[in-house]
Amino acid sequence: MKKLFFIPAVATVMFLASCGGSDTTTATETPAATETPAAAPAADAPGSDIPGIADVAVTDHIELTGSDDMKYDKSLFKIKAGQEVKLTFKNVGKLPKEAMGHNVIILKEGTDVNAFALEALKEKAKDYVPQSAEMQNDIIAHTKLLGPGESDTITFKITEPGVYTYICTFPGHHGTMHGQIVVE
Repeated sequence: MKKLFFIPAVATVMFLASCGGSDTTTATETPAATETPAAAPAADAPGSDIPGIADVAVTDHIELTGSDDMKYDKSLFKIKAGQEVKLTFKNVGKLPKEAMGHNVIILKEGTDVNAFALEALKEKAKDYVPQSAEMQNDIIAHTKLLGPGESDTITFKITEPGVYTYICTFPGHHGTMHGQIVVE
């Protein structure tokens, strides 16, 4: 019984001893203060923390579809600041517009998406695009509300680097129909 207790006790003591701190730096260790500054700009780039952003090419023509499963086919795009961008959106679903219409609204950075979507619910006659001056100020661009097989093309320009959200404002859709545009 003593051996069963002794072995784990010795292992614990050895483990704790090996974890002890040492303030000295050997020739092969590099202090954190001497890291190369070349890695810093990538971390400061807009959207650099978004998974998969490194695999997304910069574009000036966004092609996007929406379907009856209340999802866009793509949720991430990268564009250049100040460049005119063309966005073509198509509803590839089969359900009628009154039951499953879709749109794309590109919002300014910092917009409260949930509050915006709640205001959109009040605007059925305006394709669920909020009409108040405050909410209109949050919109960069938007498509029409589309039924099955319909498409719409818009152009827009975003001048400031950042990460911008786009959503569908048909009732109940913004929770699953959203994406991001990273502007470099």
